[in-house]
Amino acid sequence: MKTAFIYPGQGAQYTGMCREFYEGYASVRDRFDEASKATGLDISGLCFSEGSELDLTQYTQPAMVCAELAMTEVVKAELSRLGLEPELSAGLSLGEYAAIAEAGAMSFSDAVRLVYERGKLMAGAVPAGRGAMAAVLNPDEEALSKIIEETEGAYIANYNSPAQTVITGYKEAVESAVARLQEAGMKRCVMLNVSGPFHSPLLEEAGQKLGMVLEGVELSSLSHPYYANVDAGRVEDEQRIRELLVRQVSGSVCWRQTVEAMLSEGVTCFIEIGPGRTLSGFVSKTARAYAKDRGLDMSGLRIINIEKPEDLSKLQGLLEEA
Repeated sequence: MKTAFIYPGQGAQYTGMCREFYEGYASVRDRFDEASKATGLDISGLCFSEGSELDLTQYTQPAMVCAELAMTEVVKAELSRLGLEPELSAGLSLGEYAAIAEAGAMSFSDAVRLVYERGKLMAGAVPAGRGAMAAVLNPDEEALSKIIEETEGAYIANYNSPAQTVITGYKEAVESAVARLQEAGMKRCVMLNVSGPFHSPLLEEAGQKLGMVLEGVELSSLSHPYYANVDAGRVEDEQRIRELLVRQVSGSVCWRQTVEAMLSEGVTCFIEIGPGRTLSGFVSKTARAYAKDRGLDMSGLRIINIEKPEDLSKLQGLLEEA
């Protein structure tokens, strides 16, 4: 069984995420304390308090990465007990930082501190109200690409799955593109509740500034490869990480292509760690299309999400199925 850890990005957060792990495991509480010291933020307050600023980009990012990595330690301990371990990792946008830290290339403290700076840079890149993003469901990819190419100020943000592509850019440009997409038959376009035009060239300057922050982050050898968002490429050399993360801020997220690459490498078990199960859905849709296009039988593929401690029982089920 070839196993990959996958991590969700911004948008999956909710008040109360990771609470049960925090209450049940001292190691998780220790990580929350460490993240608070590293950032100067009250990470547990952000995650658990109603009315907190959890949905503000600069706070979402360290809270999410802290929660995902704290949960990961518990998951890895349970997997080890069962004689299993992850062989690959990947994360969608912000989740890529959790994937890198899980693979040992970046310390926990550096990861949460870095994404706090990333969040502040992204939040300040474009004036509030100027940017927008929209999800296009069941897109005609050829028509979508043509319309985006012809709409100045609109770009592809995320290739999430064959059933969803996200567009980004200036608000007026995104709204214009949505209108044209609907005229072309792509009726299900949903404007997203986000604070900026993420993963667009409008954030290139933010990426360059992040690069300066990254210069001060020590990188270690990867314990296993991870997949990068910007090109769905397998990363084995930690020296590439800085450049890839700089490009990621303003580049498209190739998540669908990442899943396809891991499937082609023989991954048979995807374990999503973090709030929600968005990535599990993306993997499922991508795997079905991948198998259909190639005439493959993927009935043995396992996709599980770990969001609460009771979900750990799913790992025992994996061993029994194997």
